Amino acid sequence: MTPSTVELAIDPADETIRLGPLAIRFLVAGEDSRGSAAVFECTVPAGEKLRAPAHSHDAYEETVYGLAGVLTWTVDGRPLAVGPGQALCVPRGAVHRFDNLGDRDATALVIASPALIGPAYFREVAAAMAAAAGGPPDQARLAEVMRRHGLTPALPGA
Repeated sequence: MTPSTVELAIDPADETIRLGPLAIRFLVAGEDSRGSAAVFECTVPAGEKLRAPAHSHDAYEETVYGLAGVLTWTVDGRPLAVGPGQALCVPRGAVHRFDNLGDRDATALVIASPALIGPAYFREVAAAMAAAAGGPPDQARLAEVMRRHGLTPALPGA
């Protein structure tokens, strides 16, 4: 397709992927934006902590916009609470993670630019979590999936 004949659609990549209690709903994947951005909603239940290790990515920024509730993002050791109407840009190379420390479910819109992460990554993480059958996921398996998709797991304690 040429730029003038790109097929337009509302939520072209509309897919929800469950990562245990978390829900990732892709709105735009890389193939929908010619690789410029991936856009997804991330819903985290009240009191839920991220089960994957903190990580960084050297090839893209991650911008987070709070829609509901509050997610606490820890970026290079600094906790930052992102609530409705607030935005945070996680720069390339910054070690980060997020947790819902509150008593309300939280939802954030996440934009990765360029679109080097997509539904395939989250599907693989979901499979690793399902294989744990409710127990803690295999951290070595998660780390391998992360590396293959351009994420660098942080060392324990980072």
